[in-house]
Amino acid sequence: MPEHTKDLDYTTLKAAFAAQPLFEDKTWQLSPEAWPLSPEQVAELEQIGAACLEFHHALEKLYLRSASGKSLLRNRALHAPWVVDYLERGKPAALVEHMRDPRNAGAFPTVLRPDLLLTDEGFVLTELDSVPGGIGLTAFLNRLYASAGQPVLGQPAASAAAVDTTAQGQPGGAAQAGTVEARFYESLAALRPELPNPRIALVVSEESATYRPEMQWLAEQLQLAGKQVVCLAPEEIFPLENALFYDVGGTPEKLDILYRFFELFDLPNIPTAPYFFNAWKAGELAIAPPMRAFQEEKLALALFHHHRLADYWQEALSKRAHKTLKKLIPESWVLDPAPLPPGAVLDGPHSGGRPISDWRELGSASQKERDLIIKVSGYHETAWGARSVTLGADSSREDWAAALDRALALAPESPHVLQRYKKPRRARHPLYDASGTRYDAQGRLRLCPYYFVKDGQATLSGALATFCPPDKKIIHGMQDAALLPCRVSPV
Repeated sequence: MPEHTKDLDYTTLKAAFAAQPLFEDKTWQLSPEAWPLSPEQVAELEQIGAACLEFHHALEKLYLRSASGKSLLRNRALHAPWVVDYLERGKPAALVEHMRDPRNAGAFPTVLRPDLLLTDEGFVLTELDSVPGGIGLTAFLNRLYASAGQPVLGQPAASAAAVDTTAQGQPGGAAQAGTVEARFYESLAALRPELPNPRIALVVSEESATYRPEMQWLAEQLQLAGKQVVCLAPEEIFPLENALFYDVGGTPEKLDILYRFFELFDLPNIPTAPYFFNAWKAGELAIAPPMRAFQEEKLALALFHHHRLADYWQEALSKRAHKTLKKLIPESWVLDPAPLPPGAVLDGPHSGGRPISDWRELGSASQKERDLIIKVSGYHETAWGARSVTLGADSSREDWAAALDRALALAPESPHVLQRYKKPRRARHPLYDASGTRYDAQGRLRLCPYYFVKDGQATLSGALATFCPPDKKIIHGMQDAALLPCRVSPV
């Protein structure tokens, strides 16, 4: 590490998390150092953020033009009604109507978080999350590691100097300019630019309750900075005429912006959800991320690779964004059981070295050919947290065939995606063992950069690194992983 930085000691880390548990019933491994990123990697991350925002713009155009029956290309006819069929499968009619509402045109998530694996070939993008957890945790970790003098990505030097570490080791103080929490707020407040200090509710459903502590922490930090931000459960919100309110000491206070920390499949479990739609329709409420399910479908990555849409993506994206995404996104396919003519084959992986005409033929593929992942596309209770993921190479042939059958059976309501598996490379990073002794660990890395969207720009504002043991094939925030902020390394 550079000379002006120092390790964050084990006692400080333990005390900080004991004083502020940001995830209910969750623990992870601790490290003295933030994850190092080279200036070249940071520059690449900035380029990835711009490409992801362009992708969202192009995806919206693809969806709306497909829904209206218009050609996708400017100078040549290309129609793809099957695109809107894929993206609307299993969605209730009222949600589809909202997704297509012209008043929603140009509405994009205010937070973009790609899941990036660090492989021998560079970064690989496996998902693009627009309702991501970890915003509060990343902000908290940034402050904590900056307090040790580490040059943390997303923690400007001035705000790092302003970090106040309490006797319990917990970073305190109001949100500082340029930090994760400040940029999160700015991206939301920009939805109501006519209001100098809008009232914002971070709404966390019961399904997402694991993340409530970090959202409460975010709200508290922004309150210390004089912002009107509260963390609420959906049932704490009530309507008066066409607007939404919450109770403050017996006085109804009107909400201007609602940040929904819940997935759209959860809407039927939220009794107050119809009021959210009504207030939005009346122009009384801005909602982020937009309640547009097509923006949250993993199959969008498969559409990017679809051979019939290749000309569309080339026309809809800048050359730089197209090149970036082509390199980043592994081959992906929609698992569609629609029958083919006898002489046709699928544009997909091979089984036994031969093309397939039915996805079930992959059930007899060799272990090497099964370097593939199946996961539900979205709008489903198993669509987050790696709960629907099956890795073919890590499964018995019987389990793999069963996963294929299950995915194809669910296709009419819950489409699944097949994605080429890219193995993260081995890396080394110091960790603390249970006694607080530092040791050099081997593992594999998932990097989750956070981009906050404002004025048509996606700004890289921090990154959360998940460092897992080397034997783990699917990387997520498990108990034996380390969760770390990132620092900019000069080498």
